Amino acid sequence: MVTVHHDRGTSPWPVPLALSAVGAVVASLVVGLWLPESRRLVWWHPEIVIAVCWTPVAALLLRHRPGLWVGRLMLVCGVSAAVYVLALNLGPLFEENGWPGAGFLLWLGVWLWAVDTFGLTLVLPLIFPDGRLVSARFRPVLAVACAIPLIVCVHLTIDPNARRFHNGVSVYPFQDIPLAISLTILTTLLLGMASVVIRFVRSPPDVRRQIAWVVYPGVLAQAIIFVGETAPIGDPVRNVTIAAVPVCIAIAITRYRLYDIDLVISRTLVYAGLVIVITGVYFALVGAVSGVVAGHGELAGLIGAIAAGAVFEPVRRRLQRAVDRLIHGERDPYRIADRLNRRLQTTSDPAAALATAVSVVRETLRASGVVLEVLDRDGRTVSKTEEGALGDRPRLIPLVWHGEPVGRLLFGVARPPDGRLAGVLARKLAELTSAARLAADVQRSRDRILRAREEERRRLRRDLHDGLGPTLASLAMTVDAARITLRNDPDAADALLENLRATMGRTIGDIRELVYGLRPPALDDLGLAGAIRALGGVVGTGDGPKVDVRVEGDLASLPAAAEVAAYRIVQEALTNVYRHAKAGSAVVRLSLNGDLHVCVGDDGVGMPADARSGVGMCSMRERAAEIGGSCTVGPGPEGGTVVRARLPVNAIENAGRASA
Repeated sequence: MVTVHHDRGTSPWPVPLALSAVGAVVASLVVGLWLPESRRLVWWHPEIVIAVCWTPVAALLLRHRPGLWVGRLMLVCGVSAAVYVLALNLGPLFEENGWPGAGFLLWLGVWLWAVDTFGLTLVLPLIFPDGRLVSARFRPVLAVACAIPLIVCVHLTIDPNARRFHNGVSVYPFQDIPLAISLTILTTLLLGMASVVIRFVRSPPDVRRQIAWVVYPGVLAQAIIFVGETAPIGDPVRNVTIAAVPVCIAIAITRYRLYDIDLVISRTLVYAGLVIVITGVYFALVGAVSGVVAGHGELAGLIGAIAAGAVFEPVRRRLQRAVDRLIHGERDPYRIADRLNRRLQTTSDPAAALATAVSVVRETLRASGVVLEVLDRDGRTVSKTEEGALGDRPRLIPLVWHGEPVGRLLFGVARPPDGRLAGVLARKLAELTSAARLAADVQRSRDRILRAREEERRRLRRDLHDGLGPTLASLAMTVDAARITLRNDPDAADALLENLRATMGRTIGDIRELVYGLRPPALDDLGLAGAIRALGGVVGTGDGPKVDVRVEGDLASLPAAAEVAAYRIVQEALTNVYRHAKAGSAVVRLSLNGDLHVCVGDDGVGMPADARSGVGMCSMRERAAEIGGSCTVGPGPEGGTVVRARLPVNAIENAGRASA
């Protein structure tokens, strides 16, 4: 929300002015007792309502926020209305008694109403709620709006008869006054409404709620006031709307977060619709029954009342659903879920799916902005999709899939969403977020695999080029030197051949290390079960934990990729047990049941609460993901840590046959 800084000190003058305005109204009504009824001010005059209702509200606002231009405008208009009301009775009284100043008071009573009428209807929309224009382009509009009371004053001074009266209230008919004045007033009014619309569209949710609080009664009051300038209207209707506007302005500026304007509008539309429908049903049935049963008016009225009561609740429910859909959009969670599913079917990738989901959520909740965050397994945000502006107080819904947090939904709305709707959206978005996270995990794993493959190729090239290549070249030169030396000095050739033998031994060792890095020799010599038992024996030497290896199923026909992945995962897991677990024993289980299941558990201290995935854990997950499997690390049921990996065997075999 836009923060407007105001002077926090109090000002002494708004309250005396407001009391003076109310006192002027009381004085005018007292003065009217000495006037003939034909010249006396009517007590329901709209300017009385403005002076009595608007000035106290303005004083209340300015009492604690002296710099508030909206409050200053309200106070000026209220005081002007009070002076106008006083002039309407003082002018005729002075004239009846021949006192001096009667002409001036009568002149004020001709046009002064224009200050409050056009100040509140033309100027206020331009500066509400913070006293600033929505754009510098509206400065000419503000200047014209402020000048219109002066224009009306000049016009009525020249032609006082242009003003007419209806039930004691002056009417300034647009169709009878000069066209230029009418067009100026109506154009300024339309531009003021356009300013409100622009401000509403550009503003954050809190300012939108402020505007809605005033637009709701203000539009109705504006319409009634300006219709009253061209045609007679009911005085109670006009006065009630005029009195409601300052109350709504006070709520909009000071308490807009406490009351829900959407609920007020919804209830108003629903019960107004009920009045129309029930009244129509009642009179329609009364008329129909009266025509059939002549002379039994009581019976017709009873039947009409019963029928109206019977249709009341069904009509209310239907109207409530229609109004809720009008104000808040679609509320049925299952229709929303269906729309979300159909929209997601047209997306091409996870990023597009997340963007589509955010758009649907924003439309559904009528939110100013929506942010959908995807979390990794450590709770860190890995991707964020957003649309619009959240505002100052966004609402948060955690997205949980199978008990695991997978993301967060943040959105800016004026009121919390329906519980069922929020639950359905949370489940759908949690499923989508989980799928997006898995897709991101797979993509990251692929990237790591590609990087690891390229790094391995680079290492092999470097070892072959920088290590084995020069060594073999040196061996070749040594052989040539030995051949030459053997012809001339056979005894010296023996030292060269001995050096050649030692170099070849080192080269063979380097080659073995290179080959071991590609595939552990123990797998070919002992098989997977035997290699892991040998690994456990190495870990269990000295003060290391005792390792128990249990095998279920025949592991002899495993694909090479599954064997290497299982061996490396167990090797990394046992290394972590030896280094970090402080365990007394560890159990390795290998089970071939469709897929190869690997489980390494220990009785150690377990993982710390704030543990993050290191290189070893990432390596195990990547080994499993490389062949389409999965690997998880977590606490054991009886303490310690358990590493579980699922390695698909059939998929690897099918892939191998397909590539062949």
